[in-house]
Amino acid sequence: MGNLTVRALRAVLAVVLTGTVCVQALMVWALGNDPEDGSLPLTPLRVITILGMVSAQVALVCVWRLVTMVRRGTVFSHAAFRYVDRVIWAIVAAAVLWFAVTAVNAPGQREDPGVTVIMGGIGLAILGVALIVLVLRMLLAQAVALDGEAAQMRAELDEVI
Repeated sequence: MGNLTVRALRAVLAVVLTGTVCVQALMVWALGNDPEDGSLPLTPLRVITILGMVSAQVALVCVWRLVTMVRRGTVFSHAAFRYVDRVIWAIVAAAVLWFAVTAVNAPGQREDPGVTVIMGGIGLAILGVALIVLVLRMLLAQAVALDGEAAQMRAELDEVI
């Protein structure tokens, strides 16, 4: 991974992390200061938003750590699994929170239930991303195993030479 790529990715991660913190701060402020007018259940939506930002922040920090491991050349180790697993669980948590938003929003969509169906489909797509990351985790596991075998073969070859 090139130095420019690492810097660009870190810049994007930092901007998104800053954005999520700002959204959380605004939602916490709104919980205490902005009265509901009764048209939408705003308090549950705000709490879900705050929790959703936490799941995004967990994923962002873990990706940052994985990028650091890639740059150092240590990503093909068992330590990387901890971060990949956290990313998977953060994505699953985001999907569960999206389904909660769908459930909170559903009573207001009685005339147009298609919105609720579309929102449910988006939740399934989020779960699909978690499954894709799980497949990538399996590929990482194979790469770590192959890297270990290669190291063992190099050590055996060094003994022969």
